[in-house]
Amino acid sequence: MAFAVARTRDEAHLYLDLHPCKQCGSVETEWGRGLVNVEGELADRYAGTCDGCGAEREFLFGLPERPVMPAGYPTFGGKESSQLIDAGEWMWVADLTAGNVPVADRAEAHRVLSVAAAAVEEIVKFIPPGQEEVPDDGFWSERGRTVRAAEPGRFQLDRLLVVRDTYRDLAAQHA
Repeated sequence: MAFAVARTRDEAHLYLDLHPCKQCGSVETEWGRGLVNVEGELADRYAGTCDGCGAEREFLFGLPERPVMPAGYPTFGGKESSQLIDAGEWMWVADLTAGNVPVADRAEAHRVLSVAAAAVEEIVKFIPPGQEEVPDDGFWSERGRTVRAAEPGRFQLDRLLVVRDTYRDLAAQHA
């Protein structure tokens, strides 16, 4: 029984936020975390009670082969692409965060733009060496496929690098 790997805590928490309670749609859950043994395989278990309706929630993630050391906020993963969040969902996260940059709070603006830049960097990791765009297998969620279908050109390497660098530059201006 193989579980999709959560490369870092930041990636796991983003995944949890992208998967609200099936009963009420709330993402508000105070998560407890611990290692568990499931049929002889270690897994990272997140469990909690939904604040909205009281439903018990649980997610099990595989462990990365090598721990990823945080390199600032956020640290979603290492050099490999995500197994939890597809390229289209990363774009959705980048769009959502970059579209909500506060004007009056420089620290929060820096944080939000850093998340947007990191999300775009995660999309780049789906592009194999020598290729120019995210391949079809980089989109497996309904949300991800919908985002791609709306504007497939956004997943070309040259465009992604420009957007990532723009977000990084804007974040640096707010540091």
